[in-house]
Amino acid sequence: MNPEKDFSPLTPNIVRALNDKLYEKRKVAALEIEKLVREFVAQNNSTQIRHVIQILASEFALSQHPHSRKGGLIGLAACSIALGKDSGLYLKELIEPVLTCFNDSDSRLRYYACEALYNIVKVARGAVLPHFNLLFDGLSKLAADPDPNVKSGSELLDRLLKDIVTESNKFDLVAFVPLLRERIYSNNQYARQFIISWIHVLESVPDINLLDYLPEILDGLFQILGDNSKEIRRMCEVVLGEFLKEIKKTPSSVKFAEMANILVIHCQVADETKVTNDLIQLTAMTWMREFIQLAGRAVLPYSSGILTAVLPCLSYDDRKKNTKESASACNYSLMKLVTPEDDEEDEEERSVESPSREDKGDSGDVLNSSQEAVGFSNISFFAPAGADRAPVTLDLDGIVQVLDRHLHDTSTGMMTRIAVLKWLYHLYIKTPRKMFRHTDGLFPMLLKTLSDESDEVILKDLEVLAEIASSPAGQTDLSSSCDGVDGRLALKVPEKTSKTGGGESSPSTPSMNSYFYKFMINLLKRFSVERKLLESRGAFIIRQLCLLLHAENIFHSMADILLKEEDLKFASTMVQTLNTILLTSAELFQLRNQLKDLRTAESCALFCCLYRSWCHNPVATVSLCFLTQNYKHAYDLIQKFGGLEVTVDFLMEVDKLVQLVESPIFTYLRLQLLDVESNPYLIKALYGLLMLLPQSQAFQLLSNRLRCVPNPELMRTVDGPKRNGAKEPQAACKRAPHAHVDYDELLRHFDCVQGKHLEVRHQRSGRVAELPDRKLV
Repeated sequence: MNPEKDFSPLTPNIVRALNDKLYEKRKVAALEIEKLVREFVAQNNSTQIRHVIQILASEFALSQHPHSRKGGLIGLAACSIALGKDSGLYLKELIEPVLTCFNDSDSRLRYYACEALYNIVKVARGAVLPHFNLLFDGLSKLAADPDPNVKSGSELLDRLLKDIVTESNKFDLVAFVPLLRERIYSNNQYARQFIISWIHVLESVPDINLLDYLPEILDGLFQILGDNSKEIRRMCEVVLGEFLKEIKKTPSSVKFAEMANILVIHCQVADETKVTNDLIQLTAMTWMREFIQLAGRAVLPYSSGILTAVLPCLSYDDRKKNTKESASACNYSLMKLVTPEDDEEDEEERSVESPSREDKGDSGDVLNSSQEAVGFSNISFFAPAGADRAPVTLDLDGIVQVLDRHLHDTSTGMMTRIAVLKWLYHLYIKTPRKMFRHTDGLFPMLLKTLSDESDEVILKDLEVLAEIASSPAGQTDLSSSCDGVDGRLALKVPEKTSKTGGGESSPSTPSMNSYFYKFMINLLKRFSVERKLLESRGAFIIRQLCLLLHAENIFHSMADILLKEEDLKFASTMVQTLNTILLTSAELFQLRNQLKDLRTAESCALFCCLYRSWCHNPVATVSLCFLTQNYKHAYDLIQKFGGLEVTVDFLMEVDKLVQLVESPIFTYLRLQLLDVESNPYLIKALYGLLMLLPQSQAFQLLSNRLRCVPNPELMRTVDGPKRNGAKEPQAACKRAPHAHVDYDELLRHFDCVQGKHLEVRHQRSGRVAELPDRKLV
């Protein structure tokens, strides 16, 4: 420093002491400056006061010499003390040079700067608030200072400034929020702790409504919630908890729309290996749950984004039990908001065709970006509070797109797939008309889901398919065809429509819609292409469908379709499966009773329909005749078995039939063996089966049963002639309805079908025999 330079009104002694390396001498100089400034204040000489401050700032505090800078800092603090309440007039000149020293490389000098600013702020109190952003910016840097003394000094200054803000009602929150939004993304732990402490203070001040600006800092708060420091995470949790309490108290003033995007992003975990991410996700999901409950139906237009975040969480294990429960609550609450009124078409839908996928904005891109936890900044999830809103419209297209994507994703967890199917079922129940616009797109994936490993998923999938097949909203003449969904097998709908869906159906049979027959065709097609599915889940699927729909519909339609099936081996296998279900499943009890006596024209028609397809499997045909008590026809069929190719598989099927005869299903048949004279063809049919079997366990079983057939002479009683005379009309009455069945024509049909099977077997074995042309009757 130039000793000849004029520093008046500072005396040479003061200047010399300010530049001294000893703190005590600099302190003496500061006392002299304080005395000098007090004299200027008493004289009201503001010019000299400003001149003193300018000299201390430019010539000392901003000097290149470290001791001079220290002297300048203590001198500026002395000026502030001397000015007292008038220091507010000179705060800009006092504060700025001190804040510049906050960036000094010397930790001691940074400490002195902190000490000087503390004294300046302590004197000025509320007058420093117009300069709050400068002070906050400087303090946020000192909060991360590596020197413990500097950090300790900054904490004292920080507490003082918080007291001033808390006491004052003149804090400019609007000017402060941009700086807070910038600083909140700091990665330094101490800076984060500093930020969180200030948010907590501001949130607790009644006159400061920080909730209005929460959308601007919420993302940063969730970033801080993932800090490695347990203490910082705890502080952040407290702050977020206080905000959530306030949101619940005043939901009408909450800007849901501006925060929903942030929650959706943080509900999705990018790195599941980080434990802190679990806390972020749980907190975001908890907030989302509250938002849905508070906003109600207002969230419906934006439900696709919410589902994108919520659905994956439903498959979490017990390690994330709380997150899973919150996600489940979100999902349930959101589903409850969908009502039948969402199925009503608005004026725009009636006048304008729904846009194509390319014209619907970037809905697909939005959903994809949401899954990646980016790109949500331009999506309005919730209408702003207090804004004029149009009537709530369900974002059905977006929801279906999200659900369909989760079904296609092979990594989707079981509980998520179940939730997706529950959503689809719920939407078909509440909004059937709008949902059927999406059915052609959903149908292939719903069929594919039948191959899922989980029985629960398959059950829910069948519920959705059954609702599609039976909903009145689907009763339309659909031009599109489901033939060849996978492009491999094309099962054609028979020319004559099945009686299950039209006016010819049984009065007890509920009417099915246009999708029912498509469903049956494609289900059989899937069984044909995926034989493992038929073997492992075929019976399970068909039995469940019989519960969900109507057993007569299922069997009648499948029999119609199999009648036209070109893959005869598959047709035989499928008939065998259906026959086993028919004879053994509890779900088919009513249908078995309907077929047992053939008392009505409808039951006879059903028998004939089943019989024509059952002809693909001779043993199944005989068992159907046993079920319907057509014993003479069964005997006639068995007589024809001599002309068939008897294979090991054929004998195994006969073996199974013998086992079935011994089962509870055929109790009535075994009891009829007591009435030998009325059931001669039953006994002949059973003996026919016995003659087909080799000397096996089944042979012994049936042989033992037939030995128990009583001698008709022993069964006669004294009033036998009267009994016989009275029995004929009864028997005739019982069999009268069978006049609806042309058994000769059925036998001819059986011959034709078996002829086709024989021809196919010859072609496969390379022994093509010359066979007469046969046509199915």
